[in-house]
Amino acid sequence: MCTGQSILSKLLRLQCFSSMKEVEQVQAFITKTGNFNSTSLITKLVNFTSLSPLGSIFHAQSLFEETSMDDPFICNTMIRAYARSVFPIKAIYVYNHMQESNIGSDHFTYNFALKACARVLKCVEEDDEKCVGFEIFRKGIEIHCRVLKLGFDHDSYIQNSLVFVYSQCGSVRLARQVFDEMTERSVASWNVMISAYDQVNDFEAADYLFDLMPQRNVVSWNTLLFRYVKFREIEAAKELFREMPERDAVSWNSMIAGYVQVKDYNGALNLFHEMQIAHVEATEVTLTSVLGACAETGALDIGMKVHESLKEKQYKIEGYLSIALLDMYAKCGKLNSAWEVFNELKVKPVSCWNAMIVGLAVHGHSEEALELFSSMEKRHEEVKPNRVTFIGVLIACSHKGLVEEGRQYFKHMVKKYLIVPDKKHYGCMIDLLSRWRFLDEAYQMIKTVPDSETSSVLWRTLLSACRVHGNVELAEVCFRQLSKLEPLKDADYVLLSNIYAEAERWDDVELLRSDMINTGVLRVLGCSHIEMMK
Repeated sequence: MCTGQSILSKLLRLQCFSSMKEVEQVQAFITKTGNFNSTSLITKLVNFTSLSPLGSIFHAQSLFEETSMDDPFICNTMIRAYARSVFPIKAIYVYNHMQESNIGSDHFTYNFALKACARVLKCVEEDDEKCVGFEIFRKGIEIHCRVLKLGFDHDSYIQNSLVFVYSQCGSVRLARQVFDEMTERSVASWNVMISAYDQVNDFEAADYLFDLMPQRNVVSWNTLLFRYVKFREIEAAKELFREMPERDAVSWNSMIAGYVQVKDYNGALNLFHEMQIAHVEATEVTLTSVLGACAETGALDIGMKVHESLKEKQYKIEGYLSIALLDMYAKCGKLNSAWEVFNELKVKPVSCWNAMIVGLAVHGHSEEALELFSSMEKRHEEVKPNRVTFIGVLIACSHKGLVEEGRQYFKHMVKKYLIVPDKKHYGCMIDLLSRWRFLDEAYQMIKTVPDSETSSVLWRTLLSACRVHGNVELAEVCFRQLSKLEPLKDADYVLLSNIYAEAERWDDVELLRSDMINTGVLRVLGCSHIEMMK
């Protein structure tokens, strides 16, 4: 019979864990036997839960918070894990805690912290939060100063991370200064510096360094591939991808993402199939792109197979992958599965709330969408609605005919959350008002839209509503405004022609058709397609 001590001894010799279930069993045992202070075991638990694809960063966080949070190795592990998660800012918080509590830091600490700064800057760039970006830039400089003070400035990993941070800040001059001061440059150093030049579109300098490289690896070729993908040069990317001397998962990921970026979703799914045939292990990045393609094409079967595969591998669905999976189910109309993914998430970033709210709204579940928005607002300390959230809310109001509520939500967005409406918000409001017979109010709103946000879509939406509600005069105004914004399309002529016909203004119908012929606008025949089950 095994005693508690012998079990503990076996656990200490265990190299790693195989699943979260095993982690929970071990955690229950050491809690019950009073061995929770075993640093060696806690280190193994935190290491697996935070860094393994089968782990959970949120479980690692709860484990970390139950410790005294003063072990340098565990702190480093948490910084490393957060730096590659969807919450890289938390890595900075742990780093700050280490400095404030005088917990011994080493070169790993600074390397991981710098990578976290770079990741935060990337997220900030996507969300356009300039003040946060400036603070992180200052934090990067602060870490650089500490590195110099402690003599870690010759560590090649730290030097590469510094180049990466400065390049993310757009400060290529500082990045190049660090690069030039390196005593030894690895292939990684060259790759990072070339990427820095690519990021600011200085391709001449990037190509110059690429030609100077003493040796290249797969990352070097991936850098060039990413450039083509970034600028949507998909044919050049395809040619390079096929000719690369070697390819890794990143190469496949970049190419699949490239197809998604140019909206060639079938190309992305076909390449994913090739990747599976080549026995290249799909990563979280791969599956995120693939699920995005499934969402846009309605390829629910492929998306469900990906989900089933993740379940079989006991893969913890979090971060970007959870958002992509939720979005795929929501866009494909499988809302029960979307709810299942949503409810299983321990931490829900704003993108998850948005995917669920928009999915419910688009598929006619307006009341549920608005209830979910209300629940989101109650959790204001955890998550804050953004511009996408309100697009979902306004769509819900439009589908349900909640005109007054839509007006209030629009004002609420501007006054409480200080969100400046863009063409999508105005489009939702115009659709709401014109759909439910408030054509004059919709017209007045379009006239208040800033020039930068004025779109032909707004006028076409109102023009369509004019046909539904038989408002010929306003239809003529919309038609004239459309002609000022862009060349008129055949559908615009046909729509106004039908409005005249329904009002029995046959002379205007003939004049409009003559004008269409004289201006050389050809009527395009309509078509539709369906996807057949094989």
